[in-house]
Amino acid sequence: MENGHQAVRQLRYAPAVGSPYGVEVLDFAGLRAMDTARRRVLPQRPDFHVFALVGSGAGAHEADFQGHRLEEGSAVWIRPGTVHRWSDIDGCDGPLILFRTGFLPGFTAAETAAPACWHLDRRRLDLALLAAEHLRCEHDAASRTPALASPALLSHLLAALLLRALPAAADPVAVPPAGDRQTAVFRAYRDAVEEHFTTRHHVADHARALGYDPRTLTRATRAVTGTGAKAFLDQRILLEAKRLLAHTDLPVGGCARRLGFRDVGNFTTFFRRQTGVPPAAWRSVHGAAGPGAGVPTAR
Repeated sequence: MENGHQAVRQLRYAPAVGSPYGVEVLDFAGLRAMDTARRRVLPQRPDFHVFALVGSGAGAHEADFQGHRLEEGSAVWIRPGTVHRWSDIDGCDGPLILFRTGFLPGFTAAETAAPACWHLDRRRLDLALLAAEHLRCEHDAASRTPALASPALLSHLLAALLLRALPAAADPVAVPPAGDRQTAVFRAYRDAVEEHFTTRHHVADHARALGYDPRTLTRATRAVTGTGAKAFLDQRILLEAKRLLAHTDLPVGGCARRLGFRDVGNFTTFFRRQTGVPPAAWRSVHGAAGPGAGVPTAR
């Protein structure tokens, strides 16, 4: 069990035969057929992206403690590392795209700005479904006839689908382009935070390791995400704290040590400042002993 997540299945990218290109095209019906044991309703943590469109029907989804009602026009983007569960997709239909991290270079800014779930109006949904169908056709052709396979084409079609489906606030046109210096600085900071948030709790530590002034990281992070570098770092630490408290039976002191806090008092102060309640009180509501505890970590 990685990271002590006793209630969370760790999902590794393992494409079906004929899908070796870093992307796999499924649909909700296919997911239900593959998952007769209904493990989808239990907490899971993929190391890949999942993008879904609800073309018809209704249901529910939960991502990192936020519940989302699904309906016709809903779009869902599950990022690698997100703890989520398909609470109810028995009545949902539409495409489901799985893809590896790095399959879509240059989407960092859009990925950061887009929410986990949003809604498309009828016209935008129709166009997004057409884009998803084009991707599916090319993916099927590549799977059946390897001579026709083009990872670059699949990558561009996936990018076209996401560009068509993204909410306006997350459109890459509305944020600095991939070559912009602030975007490049933010990417470096985001990657450093993801790798070292348990050992570097101060922006200055990351700035020193990356060779930037802390103010440079703050400006870049604010330009891309709308929040400062310190808040970005604190939110990442807080998210992992919530995951540990909700999905493991580690004592609060063990969670504190896992996250790099020198003592439980510092961790409790941090958690209370961020949430308004101490860790034990938060755990009593969100509970590690919820459904799915002890589920084996296999896809």
